[in-house]
Amino acid sequence: MSFVHKLQSPSLHFRVLNAIALGVTCAASMQPSNVSAQNSSDVIEEVVVWGRSLQLLGSADSSSQGVVGYADFSTRPLARVGELVEVVPGMIATQHSGPGKANQYFLRGFNLDHGSDFSTLFDGMPVNFRTHAHAQGYMDLNFIIPEIIERIDFKKGPYFANTGDFSLAGTNSMKTYDTLERGFVEVTAGSGDEIRIVAADSFSTERGSLLYALEHQRTNGMFVLDQDVRKYNGLLKYTGEIAGIPSQLTLTAYDSEWVSTNQVPRRAVASGQIDRFGFIDPDLGGQSYRYSLSGHFELGNWDLTAYASAYALSLINNPTYFLNDSVNGDEFEQEDERVLLGGSIVREDRFDLMGLEAVGLIGAEMRVDDVQELNLFTTRSRLRYGSVREDSAQELSLSIYAESKVAVSENLRVTTGLRADYMRFEVEALRVQNSGSDSDALLQPKFGLAYRLTDSLELYANYGHGFHSNDVRAAVNRIDPVSGKDTEAQAILVEGRGGEIGFRYDNNKDFNVTLTAFELATDSELVFVGDAGTTEPSNPTRRSGVELNAFYSINDRLVIDLSAARASGHFIGLPDGANSITDAHENVAAGGLTYVGTQGITASLRVRYFGDAALTEDESVMKDNSTLISAGASYAVGPWEMGIDVLNVLDTEDDDIAYFFESRLPGEVEAMEDIHFHPSNPRVIRAMLRYSF
Repeated sequence: MSFVHKLQSPSLHFRVLNAIALGVTCAASMQPSNVSAQNSSDVIEEVVVWGRSLQLLGSADSSSQGVVGYADFSTRPLARVGELVEVVPGMIATQHSGPGKANQYFLRGFNLDHGSDFSTLFDGMPVNFRTHAHAQGYMDLNFIIPEIIERIDFKKGPYFANTGDFSLAGTNSMKTYDTLERGFVEVTAGSGDEIRIVAADSFSTERGSLLYALEHQRTNGMFVLDQDVRKYNGLLKYTGEIAGIPSQLTLTAYDSEWVSTNQVPRRAVASGQIDRFGFIDPDLGGQSYRYSLSGHFELGNWDLTAYASAYALSLINNPTYFLNDSVNGDEFEQEDERVLLGGSIVREDRFDLMGLEAVGLIGAEMRVDDVQELNLFTTRSRLRYGSVREDSAQELSLSIYAESKVAVSENLRVTTGLRADYMRFEVEALRVQNSGSDSDALLQPKFGLAYRLTDSLELYANYGHGFHSNDVRAAVNRIDPVSGKDTEAQAILVEGRGGEIGFRYDNNKDFNVTLTAFELATDSELVFVGDAGTTEPSNPTRRSGVELNAFYSINDRLVIDLSAARASGHFIGLPDGANSITDAHENVAAGGLTYVGTQGITASLRVRYFGDAALTEDESVMKDNSTLISAGASYAVGPWEMGIDVLNVLDTEDDDIAYFFESRLPGEVEAMEDIHFHPSNPRVIRAMLRYSF
């Protein structure tokens, strides 16, 4: 990464920042990925820096880890902030509700819900929340301003000692820019009454530099019911010295409110009761805030990270309408308010092991989730009239790990690691019977081989154990809060085991490709039942599949990228024909063609394919596949840049997500099982104007 900073010129960050901004990201307009260099003849040559082209041979530990950043961001239109994680090959982010809550994520045959087995770090701070009122592992990325993300480092599988909770399928670490070569103000206007304003700049101080970024977005969206989004984001980052210690401090502030159109039953659309983009309950929506401070400090050979975050969410939902209460309806509010505190300390050293070169890594982590409000209320027209749960929870986790990477020969590297996680919690529940405390611990071995076959080809083999934590209320629940029946306590930590083999080819010039075959098994997967405030365990699962990721620079200005994945999975212990994992999409593919011109012109075309999925264990009900195409273009002249993005170019009638369950609409005598779907946005057009200074 250091060479990128050395290449930076006054137009580097300006370009890179440019295209993402609004999804207007028209092609690569983001200039942060373009670098200008001046030779002795005063000829300006622009060099485009692609994160996917960074050389990883000899340093990567698996074929399914990588780096994305710089022009990779600036050149792709974004429909929503959550799509930042779609730069991870095989990852899909969709939405079944309003724009203010966490997305629905899919990877390696997992329906990750809102983040149950995929984790995100933002400048060292965990994004996923434990024991959340809406979903375990809740990963809400709405507090992130995309233009400020410099790079994303990703890993898949439980093979790495420094990855822990919620990382069975994968993890990614987002790093923000330290400085910007040029400040900018950008305004985007688009379909659905959308207006988005972003401003950012950085400047030097006596001991370092300060970067700030501000974002405001308002939109009514493309649904019949106005989304009435009001989002405010701010970021302030200091990079420099504090008391002589090299340091970075990142402060973020996020506040948002919105109205939701959740998934709707297909029968209501087929009968003409509502439009495809219509609604059943007009009261749905929510509001949320997150204020965070994180810091990174270099203490000699030790790297120290610390973070603190205050968060709240109020979410109104009603997926079943009048199924359980024919008079008041099934509307409910989930409320979450918490403080997150924690940190980590890591040391990496090079040493001699019996004459062999080796690198050792040791680290420790601590995290406290202090959840003061963990509530579930019954509501009518957004007004509370009953309580299902009014709980609080405190979780403490401690982790230690060690890893060594030994160069057994000039071509062979062996990595071994061991991680230990301990968790203790206490729950105070509205029903005294559901209060309690407990603890659990888990030891996880890790192993990896990397063999350099040629200067351009490296082979990998990996195996490891990992875990995800469960909502701790499930570990002490004795009484179902809705039915009053006895319930069975569940495990706190659920173990998973995975392995993969693969290769990485890089011609060290303009083409690289990785191919990976993987398998991942879990002891169980808990499903959070939001309207009951409980969790339901599943049988153990096993998934296997293959992933392909390729990047080719056709010439200095034109690049193409492709990722494709196929995964199959099933429940262990259930009979054939009734053991499919529901909502687990087996086939995913994405690709893009990007042009970065020399006259300020940038253009991009992207395609995303999302395969079909079983909605029932016997596959008698299926969700159709979907294909979305997006495009963008921009033109820069002097300090000005203009761009346009078109999302869902073909105006395809696809579904973001679909479920099969029972509901009862107003006026229906009996409940009915049906597909409940949330449509993809129709064609959306956005125009952007940016001024750089």
